[in-house]
Amino acid sequence: MRWKGRRVSSNVEDRRGGGGAKAGGISILGLVVAFVAWKFFGVDPQQAYQATKQVTSQGQSAEVKGLDNPTPEQQEAMQFVGTVLADTEDTWTKVFQEQLNAQYKPPKLVMFNGVVNSGCGTAQAAMGPFYCPADQKVYIDTAFFKDMRSQMGISGEQNQTELNRNDQAGDFAQAYVVSHEVGHHIQTILGISEQVQQARAQASKAEGNRYSVMQELQADCFAGIWAHHNQQRTQFLEQGDVEEAMDAAHKIGDDYLQKSATGQVVPDSFTHGTSQQRMKWFEIGLKSGSINSCDTFNQPI
Repeated sequence: MRWKGRRVSSNVEDRRGGGGAKAGGISILGLVVAFVAWKFFGVDPQQAYQATKQVTSQGQSAEVKGLDNPTPEQQEAMQFVGTVLADTEDTWTKVFQEQLNAQYKPPKLVMFNGVVNSGCGTAQAAMGPFYCPADQKVYIDTAFFKDMRSQMGISGEQNQTELNRNDQAGDFAQAYVVSHEVGHHIQTILGISEQVQQARAQASKAEGNRYSVMQELQADCFAGIWAHHNQQRTQFLEQGDVEEAMDAAHKIGDDYLQKSATGQVVPDSFTHGTSQQRMKWFEIGLKSGSINSCDTFNQPI
């Protein structure tokens, strides 16, 4: 993925230098559940808190600051996230104008280390990246991308030539993560998230989970829309990038995660969709570039 040399967004908040929250204890069981279920690709914070409820939601705010002496790797992480966020801003500004005749208001993105205070409460890194509709911000822990490459088999399987292909293996899969969370922001400003929340409040648990799946699949489709239009605008994709994102989508499907963790699959408990569904809807957005194609609520998923 070609990303260096383009505009870097000014909507990134660097909270990696400490401060912002203090956490209490967390049970081993709660950590494992949170890691397995929500390690990748955004969460409904309320659901994640149920799994990690021993993390205090009353963290004390402290001075928010960036790193005093960031390493080259930490500096590059900030540049990468800022560039991808800028790409989503440019893409969705154009899409909103052309397809909705509306103005796009981008989210902020917060990079943190370990624990952070958000408008949805205190969040821990084990929850993975998430979008908080209350403050309209995306939250990503600094260690996430490294963990993602390790957990998803992106590093350690290629030779050094392959690892040096883009200076960072798995970069398009990582950009997919950011664009998926921005997809949740799109849902919020279009009023979709509120409608889903209202529907879930009146539904059974299984039906509520089905609404959650449809919402997550739509965010995957929106990520595909971003990739479609950003490719037209910047020609940023390289050979193997799309396959990389599809592999990431496969490995964060509910069925894949459940089978890997327990050896069993319980469809009624799905909240994000199967591997096949996640790959399907990302590809729909990638091929069409159209918001209308991402109506997961009125089409077979």
